[in-house]
Amino acid sequence: MKINNSNSKGESQFHETLYRLTRNKLAVIGFAYIIFMLLVALFAPVIAPYDYVEQDYEHIFEAPSSQHLLGTDNLGRDVLSRLIWGSRQSLQIAFLTVFIAAAIGIVVGSIAGYYGGLPDSLLMRFLDIYQSIPVMILSIALATALGPGVLNTIIAVSITISPLFARMMRASIMRVSKMEYIEAAVAINAKNPRIIWDHALPNAFSPMIVLCTMSFGQSMLVAATLSFIGLGAQPPSPEWGAMLTSARGFIRDYPYLITSPGVCIFLGVLSFNMMGDGLRDALDPHLKN
Repeated sequence: MKINNSNSKGESQFHETLYRLTRNKLAVIGFAYIIFMLLVALFAPVIAPYDYVEQDYEHIFEAPSSQHLLGTDNLGRDVLSRLIWGSRQSLQIAFLTVFIAAAIGIVVGSIAGYYGGLPDSLLMRFLDIYQSIPVMILSIALATALGPGVLNTIIAVSITISPLFARMMRASIMRVSKMEYIEAAVAINAKNPRIIWDHALPNAFSPMIVLCTMSFGQSMLVAATLSFIGLGAQPPSPEWGAMLTSARGFIRDYPYLITSPGVCIFLGVLSFNMMGDGLRDALDPHLKN
C-alpha cells in the first residue's frame, strides 16, 4: 500500500502552524475580535436596535442611556445601530480592497519573479517609481480623480497597495523557482503558465497570507481616512470614517459621537495587525523550535 507522504507532510505542517498560532495570545485575541466583527456585520439586521437611517428629532444629541446605549447624533439617529451597520461596510471595503490588490500583485509578481530579465526589470522599476509616492497622497489623488463613493474608494486603495503584494509575490516566486520540482517541471516541457499556477504559486503563497491579513487593517484605515476627508463613503452611509466626518463639528460638546467610531477603527486595525503578526511568527521557519 502506497502512503502519500506529501499529504502527510502538509497536514503535519498545518497542525504545527496552527499549534504555534494558538500559543500566541495576542494573535488569538485578534482573531477572536475579527470573528466578533464578522458576526456583528453578518447579523447587523437582527442585532441593530434601530435602522441606521431612522431619525428622531425629539431625541437629537441624546447622551448614552438605556434607550440609546451610545447616544444619538445631530439627526436623532442611534449611534450604536450605525456602528453595527457600519461594520458591514467597513469590513466589505477592507476585504474587497485586499482581494483586488492581491490579485493584481499575484499576476505582476509571478511574471516578474518567474521570467526575470527584462520583464522583471521593467516591472520593478515601474513599481519603484509608483511606490515613491506616499500611500495616502496617492490614494487621495486616485479617489479625487475617480470621484467620491465606496466603489471608487475600493479601486483607489486597491491600486495604491497592490505594489506591496507584487513585491512579496516576486520574492516568493524567485525563491521557489530554484527548487527541484520546478526544474523537473521545466525538464518535461511543461508550459510556463502551468508551472506558475500548479507548482510555484501554491508553494509561494504563505507570505501572501500574512501580508493579506495585515493589509486588512491598513486598507480599513486608509478607507476611513478617505471617508473622513469626504472622498470615500458618503452620507447617510454608516461607514466608520464617514461617521467621524459627521461628528467632527460636535467634538467639544458631544465627544461620544466621535469616540465610538474612532474606537471601532482602532480595535479593527489592531486586531488585524495582531493576527498578522501571529501568522508571521507561526509560518516563519526561523522561529521554530
